[in-house]
Amino acid sequence: MTWARLVRKAELRAKAGLSRTVTARDPAAVDLAGNDYLGLSRHPVVIAAAARALAEYGLGATGSRLVRGGTPEHELLESELAAWTGAETALVYSSGYLANLGVIKGLARRDTQLIIDAHAHASLIDGVRATGLTPLVAPHNDVAYVAANLRPGALVIVESIYSVDGDLAPLADLHRACRDAGAILVVDDAHGLGVIGPRGAGGPADSGLAGEPDVIVTATLSKSLGAAGGVVLAPAAVRRHLVDTGRTFIYDTAPPPAVMAGARAAVGLARGFDIARDELRSRAATASEALDLPGVPAGGVLSVPAPSPQAAVDWAAACRDKGVAVGCFRPPSTPDGTARLRLTINAGVPRHDFDRALEVVTACAP
Repeated sequence: MTWARLVRKAELRAKAGLSRTVTARDPAAVDLAGNDYLGLSRHPVVIAAAARALAEYGLGATGSRLVRGGTPEHELLESELAAWTGAETALVYSSGYLANLGVIKGLARRDTQLIIDAHAHASLIDGVRATGLTPLVAPHNDVAYVAANLRPGALVIVESIYSVDGDLAPLADLHRACRDAGAILVVDDAHGLGVIGPRGAGGPADSGLAGEPDVIVTATLSKSLGAAGGVVLAPAAVRRHLVDTGRTFIYDTAPPPAVMAGARAAVGLARGFDIARDELRSRAATASEALDLPGVPAGGVLSVPAPSPQAAVDWAAACRDKGVAVGCFRPPSTPDGTARLRLTINAGVPRHDFDRALEVVTACAP
């Protein structure tokens, strides 16, 4: 076997500005790229909780939750996540990606209709692909299209805050359409949990859908909570089904107990962090105005158009050279021929560093 075909593909990606580079984090850079919206990843209460669990349980879980990997830390975190978001139950996974794959594959049958938003995250797309079913791809945030095409028992798959553009899904209207048709709404709340809703309870809670029996919520613990892992928030019957049959839960090593303990501490902090959420919204408004973006983002994601994929790469590199880390999104993360910088707001970054970083981003614009 030769690898000439892969080498040629890499050359073509490089020519189109689509090469990706694995790099180490620069601890000195101002962070406008990561998803630590509330600045909790290094909060002393979070670090202390994780350190205590690390000393008690060791580095890893050493097995799946069904063998030996489960600890009280996993169960306590699930209880607190469910109480915070208003869900009946919660089930934690080792990543939000696996939570999305697991819940879509677990709920779909051979005759299930799947409708997925055109801007849905790759993990949701891969969850749909794992079912082997052909979905309907709904135009972005088009409630009328969804309502007109729904069948009983369908799964409608959306995000609460979309990860690339940062816009909100019309969850209340989508839920109304689903309920009228006897369908299920699946909401990836990765960028909403901790950021919007009462006490940061997330997008579904913000839309009045907390605990609704026909709404399934997934989220990651790696964004506003500054930890790692994922969660499915759902009725008890769904949790039971996933524990009994879900391959991405059954056959995966449980998340490390120390990470679960840190995440639980982060939940306790996030519930009372309205001041940090207010600061996040203030910074989002400031950034939107400085970058001449339309409107004010509801969450911490700002999408800044770039002229081309290569221009986005060069723009991000120029920012990096001046000590500012920003996200660079190109195909396949964006539609072909489009590209953008994605800026994420971290309320834990000192305000003067944040303001300076915005000046760098605007000064380096192509």
